[in-house]
Amino acid sequence: MRIICETEKFTEVCLNVQRCIPNRSVMPHLEGILIKTVENGIELSGFDLDLGVTTFMEVRVEEPGAVVLNAKTFCDSLRRLQGETVYIDCDEKNICTIKSGDLEYTMISLDPAEYPELPKITEEVPFTVSQKVLKNMIKQTIFAVSVDDSKTVHRGIKFEISDGTLRLIALDGYRLAIRTEFTEYRGNDLKFVVPAKTLSEIIKFIDDEDAFISLSIGRRHIIFDIAGYSIISRLLEGEFLDYRSAVPTAKSTVVRVNTAKMIECLDSAATMVTEKMKSPIRFIFDEDTVKVSTVTALGSFNGKFSASIDGKRTEIGFNNRFVTDALRSCESDEVLINLNGPFAPAVIVPTEGEHFLYLILPVKIKN
Repeated sequence: MRIICETEKFTEVCLNVQRCIPNRSVMPHLEGILIKTVENGIELSGFDLDLGVTTFMEVRVEEPGAVVLNAKTFCDSLRRLQGETVYIDCDEKNICTIKSGDLEYTMISLDPAEYPELPKITEEVPFTVSQKVLKNMIKQTIFAVSVDDSKTVHRGIKFEISDGTLRLIALDGYRLAIRTEFTEYRGNDLKFVVPAKTLSEIIKFIDDEDAFISLSIGRRHIIFDIAGYSIISRLLEGEFLDYRSAVPTAKSTVVRVNTAKMIECLDSAATMVTEKMKSPIRFIFDEDTVKVSTVTALGSFNGKFSASIDGKRTEIGFNNRFVTDALRSCESDEVLINLNGPFAPAVIVPTEGEHFLYLILPVKIKN
């Protein structure tokens, strides 16, 4: 194989493909980036058996072929090249020379015939969504995905598409995050769970929030087409928790708070709390005032801020970070917090509409 490429563009593309390639694997080929010539250019691929990416780049092909080069070493080499053009020449013994300007590297290619084939979707359902919308929805739910749940399905975000609505759901046993947006899709109802790892990478590929992402949804895999890259991921299988039954309908207290004011108070309280301590924050909602306090081995904190409170006085404890994560994801000046006593979950919703819902389980507090 012999190709000639623009150094800067080629480096950018290789670095993007590298995102889906593990630094270490029991299969050396999975640590590599597959480069093969096609009509008018090359196709680059990376794959870790769960998540893969392919893209096309127009280059000058002087001799067709394919190579598999260690992604980390290859990309590190490309970043150090100084010339505007890079020449890649691989001989029949799989010895590859990468040259640009005054620098030259030699690398050994693995056998491209042994590179694992990326999955294909034979029966797919197409779906299109705004990059900006999907990026925001992922960021506003992914923090609630379980990282250690024994049920693998809860390590992803559930997508529900029906009746002109796109809904993303994440949960970890202590909290629940739901984001909803309207969509023009009018096909059959769709339900599937995408690994959080995949969605974390999808966000990184979004570079034009005014553009759209095309999703091709199969029985076991999904493909995201973004800005010339096709990212394929396996879907998580299993029974996702019936989240609708977990959301309480009863409420004895409704609190309308200024989001920024509450976050500021919780950030102040956080100086006395560490992850190891797991000390809860005590909240007292009463007489249009929210009192916030905590006592830890580091010291104590007491703060308060005004709010509109309708209903019974409620004293309840929460994990500080869980409440803060939810509030930061609301992107609303004000939110409603629905409470039903000290032992029921808190539900955070918008003052108007239903585009988000965050549920947080209470924590026992010592008197």
